[in-house]
Amino acid sequence: MSESVLDKIMERAEEIRECGPSNESLGRLDDKAAKVLRDAGAIRMLQPAKHGGLEVHPREFAETVMGIASLDGSTGWVAGIVGLHPWEMAYADERVQQEIWGENQDTWIASPYAPMGVARPVDGGYILNGRWQFSSGTDHCTWIFLGAMVGDAEGKVAQPPAALHVILPRSDYQIVEDSWNVVGLEGTGSKDIIVKDAFIPDYRVLKYNEVIDGTAVRRAGLTNPLYHVPYTSIFPLGITSAVVGIAEGALAAHLAYQRSRVQITGTKIKDDPYVLYAISEAAEEIKASRVLLLDYISRMYDKAAAGHEFTFAERAAARRTQVRSAWRAVHAMTEIVVRSGGNGLRKDNPIQRFWRDAHMGLAHAIHVPGSVYHVSALTQMDIEPPVGPMRSMI
Repeated sequence: MSESVLDKIMERAEEIRECGPSNESLGRLDDKAAKVLRDAGAIRMLQPAKHGGLEVHPREFAETVMGIASLDGSTGWVAGIVGLHPWEMAYADERVQQEIWGENQDTWIASPYAPMGVARPVDGGYILNGRWQFSSGTDHCTWIFLGAMVGDAEGKVAQPPAALHVILPRSDYQIVEDSWNVVGLEGTGSKDIIVKDAFIPDYRVLKYNEVIDGTAVRRAGLTNPLYHVPYTSIFPLGITSAVVGIAEGALAAHLAYQRSRVQITGTKIKDDPYVLYAISEAAEEIKASRVLLLDYISRMYDKAAAGHEFTFAERAAARRTQVRSAWRAVHAMTEIVVRSGGNGLRKDNPIQRFWRDAHMGLAHAIHVPGSVYHVSALTQMDIEPPVGPMRSMI
């Protein structure tokens, strides 16, 4: 059996761990951490085989992201987000795939997908303007996916609203230095992006509704079930997998720290039944989050392999599972972190970095539970959710 990406990562686990502090200090991934990801093929896991990709099962992708994040949150986060972009690029016109991967199959693609720009239609394409936040791993990427709304002749959002995913080379956008100043996931370098009057040819544009409803994958003629899993199941997968992996990393760091710790009262942790209870409970909750996430994506893949057409209700239920997995893992992690004592939260202890990274990851828009739970409950009762933002990312 060939060596998996996760096997390759774990062979260099200490390199990733050691990059944690330098990632934070740099405000982006250390070049050493990025090199480990490149060497292992972590960003090519969902990339089309014709362009050097591995086309792995999404479960394997999720497990790998968890493993990386358990070593360092920022490295796992970048692996989870940047590693997703080749999946959607498989839907794109072959011309842009060739532009990106023709000379270097290890070319990385950034995002964000949030429609923070306006694309004004012109002959042969669009003129794009806007500013986007949170472009994770962007310093190591030379192309980018950006979300945009179709504009009118005046550059305002056209009605009815229509969203696009547009693809640009590094020469067409500006990375705003010092725009990522946050409490956690500091090493992801999730900086702002500015685009001014960039021309986007038609072949570098995907219509968001066609990505969501399956039109794009059918047009691309892709047969691997990997590409027929809904976008709203695949895109959150890398992000939530990173959060669960960060919680696993916090647990491992906590166990190593508590093994020989003596409390100020003189009680050894190994003799404190209350802390031991919390550790066991947290371990099972974090494990349950992992199992839940992997089970749901495996079921979605199996349905895709059987040629199943996914309903809105099924997509909503999958999102509910994904959101709950993240919240469950972070809540469990918090229960043990607060039992680490003051020394457990010193800057030189990795526990505090995992704790900050996990909460920052939980704050991502895809982890906001309100609308997801609301919509999922309505569909369970066979009630059609209202049209509008509540249906976003489902």
